[in-house]
Amino acid sequence: MKIKKLETFLANAGQRNYLFVRLTTDTGITGIGEATLEWQEKAVEVLVNEWVASRIIGKDPFDIEQVVGDMIRDQYQGGSTVMTAISAAEIAMWDIIGKATGQPVYRLIGGCAKRELHAYANGWYGGCETPADFAARASQVAARGYGAMKFDPFATAWKQLDRNEEEHAVAVVEAVAGAIGPDVGMMIEIHGRLGVSDAVRFIDRLNGKRILWCEEPVAPESVELLREVKERTRLPISSGERLYTLADFARLINLRAVDVVQMDVAHCGGITMAKKIAAMAAAQDIGISPHSSVGPVAFAAALHVAWSTPNMLMLESFGEFDVDWRSDLVSGWNPLQNGRLSLPEAPGLGIELDERAIAEHPYRPLAFPSLWDASWRDEFTGTAKLARIK
Repeated sequence: MKIKKLETFLANAGQRNYLFVRLTTDTGITGIGEATLEWQEKAVEVLVNEWVASRIIGKDPFDIEQVVGDMIRDQYQGGSTVMTAISAAEIAMWDIIGKATGQPVYRLIGGCAKRELHAYANGWYGGCETPADFAARASQVAARGYGAMKFDPFATAWKQLDRNEEEHAVAVVEAVAGAIGPDVGMMIEIHGRLGVSDAVRFIDRLNGKRILWCEEPVAPESVELLREVKERTRLPISSGERLYTLADFARLINLRAVDVVQMDVAHCGGITMAKKIAAMAAAQDIGISPHSSVGPVAFAAALHVAWSTPNMLMLESFGEFDVDWRSDLVSGWNPLQNGRLSLPEAPGLGIELDERAIAEHPYRPLAFPSLWDASWRDEFTGTAKLARIK
């Protein structure tokens, strides 16, 4: 069996444009992947159709280690764009392998390693500004069965956290905690906004609340600074969504700079690489929670990694807070019910692209807002949808 064709499909989903990849073999089996990368979808699309296609057409999709390993070796410059392109092809190859063998992907990469798997909610706080706004929305999210939720309580903080924004962010966290009660955990998304001293001061103010982790408190590539924050604070620290190579994750893990590693399966090299990163983390008694903030194909790939990985914690989900047409873009199954994720049963990833629905939602330039623009939450995923929840 050889790969004979590669296709790409762009679909707008509000603040993001999802970029899907489909491979077809000479036996007629297809496999899908996702190469969504904020602001860079067009660049990734060109790279996938030119460079990635030239490296995988004619190759056996079962030869993942060699085909993907050679691409990672030969891309030379590194970075998010090329690693996302490679990841999409790798995920699609696993989808082909699962279909060819009649098995869901998770069974081929370790089998079922967990009794149950929970999702935590993200993307739910679009349009929220005041602590009362966050509290009201958080209460609605908790009512859907989620045991944890993540949110960014900041506005435009960058390196220095001024007094007014710090007080507002603390008030938001306190309001959410009061609305959801002690049984629902919180993840505080900091988006790499702060310098070390301000990050430590802010995190220390959250002691005593049910904070499951504080994410990217400082610039994610500065793993030594991450370690300093971790050593100076009591709450768990997470990072990893903006690291892209095995060597990057080896540094993060060997320095014990975090308590939770958050590789993105659609950016770190794909499913195989995510499993390798998870194994390195397990050797250091560190948990994983894959970053999963983009489209349904990337989420499906992360789900198979999650079910098959013993040191997996909770899986991020935007699914219920995305645009209304998210599920229309793919046909398959809905794994999320009441904050719990079901085990995939169909061969491969378990979903397929719907070309008609994709065509109905064309690419929109510059869809993703800057997180340092005061209006960024106005365009945040899920704003319109959650505003309708009563």
